[in-house]
Amino acid sequence: MEYFLAVVDEQSFTRAAARCHVTQPTISAAVHALERELGEQLFDRTSRGVALTDGGRLLLPHARRAVAAGDDARAEFSARRGLHRGQLRLGTGGGVERTTVPELLGAFRRRYPGIDVELREGTSLPLMTQVVEGALHLAIIAQQPDPLPAVLDFAPMFGDELVAAFDPSVFSVPTDPMDLAALAAYPVISYPTTSALRRALDIAAAKVSASLDVSYVANDVRLQLALAAQGIGVAVCAGSDPALHSTSALVIRDLDPAPYFEKVLIWRRDGQPPAVRAFLDLWHERMTR
Repeated sequence: MEYFLAVVDEQSFTRAAARCHVTQPTISAAVHALERELGEQLFDRTSRGVALTDGGRLLLPHARRAVAAGDDARAEFSARRGLHRGQLRLGTGGGVERTTVPELLGAFRRRYPGIDVELREGTSLPLMTQVVEGALHLAIIAQQPDPLPAVLDFAPMFGDELVAAFDPSVFSVPTDPMDLAALAAYPVISYPTTSALRRALDIAAAKVSASLDVSYVANDVRLQLALAAQGIGVAVCAGSDPALHSTSALVIRDLDPAPYFEKVLIWRRDGQPPAVRAFLDLWHERMTR
């Protein structure tokens, strides 16, 4: 399974062999054996590289869970010997640079230098799915308006509001704060529909009967603001995002009523490996100071 994932990630048997510190025939033989066992080809091999077949795509999430479970099992036995080794896979959206997250990760590194932390960025719904499936141990996501899956537990991290950013030479906004319903008169630049922040905006707009024209979507606030600086539309993004502090060409306005959202830390209730328990213990310890 590890060899299979290496070929998937590297898109090459040669690079996968180098990554796994084995010869290419070893990788090829292992993948062929897996294909024989499953009775289906996993890769299409071409002169330009390799690509997953339908069978390979079906196997992929199972393979990631299997390898992750193996890593977690090794970490459990390491903990039994009094060692703090293993891996912590943490997912997060953008814009957490000025929150408590970097400080928390710094404290975790100092206390557990033997635990490797893998950070993955994404939007809330895909990150939540990865935690449910076991590909991630924890994730920091925007609180969903719908209940979380029963397998997940969560704890509040911090709250924030969405704000508007626009070029005043292109758009004339008479009120400060900006009336949320007035956004319907402008093209809007905001988050994709997979982002819980977009859902927070849509829900707030629906409450004031505003039908927004979200013409451009991007999860990266820096790109949202770059588009706003070109006069394309009014960017609506998280008020705490660091990118807002580095723009001088745009006017930043609060919205009324302000779309509020809360960031939460989520994890599976069952089968927490030692690295997850260590992270949660540290987080609770710092929260109760």
